[in-house]
Amino acid sequence: MKFIDLHCDTIDLLMLGKGGSNLSQNEHCIDIKKLKEGNCLAQTFALYVDIAEHKNAYKHCMNMANKFHEEIKLNNEFIGLATNYTEIIKNEKEGKMSALLAIEEGAVLEGNIENLKKFYDLGVRMITLTWNHENEIGYPHIKPENATKGLKPFGIEVVENMNDLGMIVDVSHLSDAGFYDVAKISKKPFIATHSNSREMTKHSRNLTDEMIKILANAGGVTGINFCSAFIGETPMTMISDMVRHIKHMRNVGGIDVIALGSDFDGIESPVEIKNSSEMNKLAIQLEKEGFKVDEIEKIFYKNALRVIKDVM
Repeated sequence: MKFIDLHCDTIDLLMLGKGGSNLSQNEHCIDIKKLKEGNCLAQTFALYVDIAEHKNAYKHCMNMANKFHEEIKLNNEFIGLATNYTEIIKNEKEGKMSALLAIEEGAVLEGNIENLKKFYDLGVRMITLTWNHENEIGYPHIKPENATKGLKPFGIEVVENMNDLGMIVDVSHLSDAGFYDVAKISKKPFIATHSNSREMTKHSRNLTDEMIKILANAGGVTGINFCSAFIGETPMTMISDMVRHIKHMRNVGGIDVIALGSDFDGIESPVEIKNSSEMNKLAIQLEKEGFKVDEIEKIFYKNALRVIKDVM
């Protein structure tokens, strides 16, 4: 079954060069060969920046964007950049997969709204507002005291401008109060690209039942994150735990709120689904657990595609 994955950190690994520095084939969880084998419709590539390691976050993000475009150009026989729904469909008709470009860490904007348009012009269509550090936009989940801290004035400006441009706001990593602020401010569906259920696994990176309902009512989705810390109680991420989260999310917010956000190449825990070529293992298990084909298709690509169509 074809799929859309809303989050991976492969570009960061390609920049480092460990395990291979090209997208066509490498030792990572995602490359062109594995994506084709997994029947990928669209893969979102995050430009992940840790501002504790990169003093000039804007410059580093621009370098990552250049690397992304370089790799897409080298592999344009198999994959093409998509900045909206129409381009995903066009690529599919041409026998190509689509590459969506995202940013993970709003600090790369450096508090300057003009930089948002610069990244938009480079093809960026999603932004994870925070990672694990406070920035000009808001606060991350990682410190308990941040739970009640919402978006800063610049964060509100960013969300409003992303709505106007047709960019998807991503609340994964954001504080609880920040989530609620986005829900109030955003006029378009927003998403959590790689977050699970907090009721199933008590981690601040996950969404509460109330958040899942709000996200569903806003027409958004949350992508199932494959990291063991957010999904189960064992060192290895098991498909059974993924299904456990999916079932709970369906019961709370309905089938339309669930998508895939593997976080491949950004997580260190082993996963029963070893890489993007094995995505169908989840589909097979969901069918065994009583999910209808249409429900599985919604989880795998239809829900994400709907949001892309609505926002971009």
